[in-house]
Amino acid sequence: MARAVAVIRLYGFQQSRSFRALWALEESGLQYEYIEVKLRTSAEVPDSAKHTTYLAVNAQGKVPTLVDGGLTLTESVAILYYIARAAPESGLLPNASMDVYARIDELACFILAELEQPLWSTGKHLFALPEEQRIPQMLETARFEFTKALGALEHLLDDREYAVGKTFTIVDILLAQTFNWALRFKFDLPRKYIDLRNRHYQRPACQRALEVMGR
Repeated sequence: MARAVAVIRLYGFQQSRSFRALWALEESGLQYEYIEVKLRTSAEVPDSAKHTTYLAVNAQGKVPTLVDGGLTLTESVAILYYIARAAPESGLLPNASMDVYARIDELACFILAELEQPLWSTGKHLFALPEEQRIPQMLETARFEFTKALGALEHLLDDREYAVGKTFTIVDILLAQTFNWALRFKFDLPRKYIDLRNRHYQRPACQRALEVMGR
């Protein structure tokens, strides 16, 4: 089935998970409209994630949200896959064998479930959760979990330019943005992963995405 003709709408907020979707859209060449949503603001603010208008699009009041015609997606990795499949010429999902696709799926799941999880736990217990729900001791646990995940990543990721094969894919977006979160939260990160983040963030599409959201 062909993709809807209407311009894609992406709702997002700064360098949250929505940035990975914005970056993918810039890599894809698809037409889109970016709509900034404010988090942690009163429901009375018109562009707040708590406003009834946005809740009608995403009942969780979170970002990102992608709307393409009658389709609405609210999970960032699903959004990346959708963008990649809507623009096959972008190479974000390469025309490759089953084992390459399995590798992409494995790394995407690992990044989301293991590598990103302690970073998001840190964010929740630093600023996202109500103060009475934050547990300061959780921050050290998150650093332990992140270090453990980095150790596992050594066995999943070869020291090469791209995560899978010889081209840039959605996995590279996920890795670079996750490492960017780690740097922002002042986690210890091996030099090679800092270099990976810096290299991919210099891509023209990433720089355009940063400009779109006002850096």
